[in-house]
Amino acid sequence: MKSQVVLSPSAFSHRLKCAQRALVLAAALGLGSLAAAPVHAQQQQGTKIGFVSTERILRDSAPAKAAQAKIESEFKKRDAELESLTNNLRNLVQKFDKDAPVLSESERIKRQRQLADLDSDLQRKRREFQEDFNRRRNEEFSAIVERADAAIKSIAESQGYDLIIQDAVTVSPRVDITDQVMKALGG
Repeated sequence: MKSQVVLSPSAFSHRLKCAQRALVLAAALGLGSLAAAPVHAQQQQGTKIGFVSTERILRDSAPAKAAQAKIESEFKKRDAELESLTNNLRNLVQKFDKDAPVLSESERIKRQRQLADLDSDLQRKRREFQEDFNRRRNEEFSAIVERADAAIKSIAESQGYDLIIQDAVTVSPRVDITDQVMKALGG
């Protein structure tokens, strides 16, 4: 008599799921050991990590200072005009405050509207100035960032860095290469 093992569909499904889990677990363990091998080898060799302060480069480097001076000179005239308009409006407001008690109702309303229009115009010009200034600043500083990135890559390749970080909460001075990057940028 032949022995027949007949499994119900649910028992077969359960055994299949167990076999699949075992296969997935074995694969995960195998991949985990493969992934850990390079990390272990790197730890033995020593991973070389560097840090660059982008903020310092954009504030203290020679190209950043030159760009800032260039932008300020470009916008100096407009800034002076805004300052003049501000002073003019301030003087008109003071004159209005002084004259208001003796003005007729219609004259007071007329001058208030004029002052409001001047103030709106001044605010619009300030916004435009700030937008133009920021746009120009971003143009100049994005070119500096590109040059800094190229310098960082060059330093990383020539000195064998595995990783260079640009933003960090805390950094040891021994991994900070910002001065090297600033020197490569020319100051």
